[in-house]
Amino acid sequence: MRELYSADKVYTQEGFQENYALLVENGRIAEVGVREELLQRYPDARHIRWEGQAIVPGTVNSHNHSFQSLLRGIAADKPFLEWRDQALYRYSPLLDEEAIYTGALLAFGEMLRYGVTTVCDFFYVHNGGTAYDEAVIRAAGDLGIRLVFARTMYDWAGAPLSYRETVPEAVERTRSLAAKYQGNSMVTVHPAPHSPHAASPEMIKAGHRLAVELDTPFHIHVAEEMFEVEEILRDYGLRPVHYLDSLGVLDERMIAIHLVWLENPEIELIGRRRGALAYCPSSNMFLADGVTRIPDLLQAGVRVALGTDGGCSNNRISVYEEMRMCALLQKVSRLDGTCITAEQVYRMGTSSAGDILRMPIGSIAAGQHADFAALDIRDLSLAPRKELFANMVYAMQPGAVSKAVVGGKLVFEQGKILTVSEASIGGRVDRLFEKWDKPV
Repeated sequence: MRELYSADKVYTQEGFQENYALLVENGRIAEVGVREELLQRYPDARHIRWEGQAIVPGTVNSHNHSFQSLLRGIAADKPFLEWRDQALYRYSPLLDEEAIYTGALLAFGEMLRYGVTTVCDFFYVHNGGTAYDEAVIRAAGDLGIRLVFARTMYDWAGAPLSYRETVPEAVERTRSLAAKYQGNSMVTVHPAPHSPHAASPEMIKAGHRLAVELDTPFHIHVAEEMFEVEEILRDYGLRPVHYLDSLGVLDERMIAIHLVWLENPEIELIGRRRGALAYCPSSNMFLADGVTRIPDLLQAGVRVALGTDGGCSNNRISVYEEMRMCALLQKVSRLDGTCITAEQVYRMGTSSAGDILRMPIGSIAAGQHADFAALDIRDLSLAPRKELFANMVYAMQPGAVSKAVVGGKLVFEQGKILTVSEASIGGRVDRLFEKWDKPV
C-alpha cells in the first residue's frame, strides 16, 4: 500500500521545504517532492496530511545500554569507579531475562517519544547464552523501533560473571545471532569487543575478524577514562589507539565510543584509517570523563555520530539533547562559539550516524527506510519559526515531537506510544524494584 505523507514543512538534505511530501511504499521512502505533483502522479496513494507539523528524519542513537535505564538515578554524583560498582556491578546479578526485557522496553519506549527511530544497543549482560540478547531484541520488536544489536564480547575477570565469555563462546554466539537475523531490516547484529581494558587482545581481534566475516562495523569503548589509558600504557606500552592499531583492528569498520583522552597522533591515525566515533557528551559530563576534541577529530577526517550512552550515566536519552550538548560543550571548552555548528551536530544525530552504521537511515530521501518523526511547529520551544532549524537543535523541548514512524508504521502519536502501553512499562519497572527491595 502506498502512503503519501505531507506536512507544512519537510526536512530534506537541502533543508526545510514547504509544500513537500514523501511517498512511502513497503517500509521505504520511494520518492520525495512537491506535494501536488506527487498527488497527481500517485492518485491511488493514501494521503496522510499533518497540519501544523514538520516532518524530519528520525534520529539515530548510536550508543546505548538499554538495561541501564533501570538504574537511572542510582549512584548519582559518584566518581566513575564508585558509580560502576554501586550501580552496574551491584544490580547486574539481580537481572534476569524479564528484567532485561523490561529495561529495554523502558529505554526504547522513551526514545520513541523523543523521535529516536533507530538505536544501537551495546549489550553485555549475556548470562552464558543468548536468551538475554533475545529479550532486548524482543522488546525492540514489540515497540517497533529499529535495532542495531552490538553484541558485546567481554572477558575481563574483574567484571560480573554474567558479562563474561570465552573468546570461542563470544564468537559463536554472536555469529549465530547475526545469522538468525540476517535479512531482517529491523534487527542488525554487530560484534562489539567491550574495550581495551575489558576485552583481551584475542577477544578484540576475534571481534574484528567476525565483523569482516559478517561485513559489518564493530564497536569498542576507547579512552573514556584516564585510568584506562594508564592501564593500556602499563600493560602494552602503547596509548589506546596505537594499541588497537598494533592489533590490526583500526580501520573503517571501527566505531569507537567516547575517545576522550587522545593525543594528536592518535587523532590523526584514526582519521587516516577512516575510523568513526559514537560520541556521548552528556554521559561524559555526568561521569566527569572529560571533553572529547570533536573539532579536531572532524578535521582529521573522523566520522562522528551521537549516542546517549546508558540511562544511568546520562539520565536522559534524547539524541536532540545530545546535539545541543555536543555543540555547547565544544564551544565552551574551546572558548570558540564558531568551532561547531548546528548543522554539523544535527547530521551527527541523523545522516552521519546512518552512514557510520551502514544503514539507509537518518535522512528523508528515496531509498531510505521510512523512519521519520513529526514536530509540532506550533510548540513554543520552536518559536520563532523563522529560525526553525536552529531552534530544533538548540531550543526544542521533547514535547514538540508529536509523532514517530518506523518502517512506514506509526508507533508514537500525540504523547502516546501506540505499540506497548506506557503504564504497563512503568508497572513492570515498579514491580521489579519491589521484588529487589524485599528483604532476603
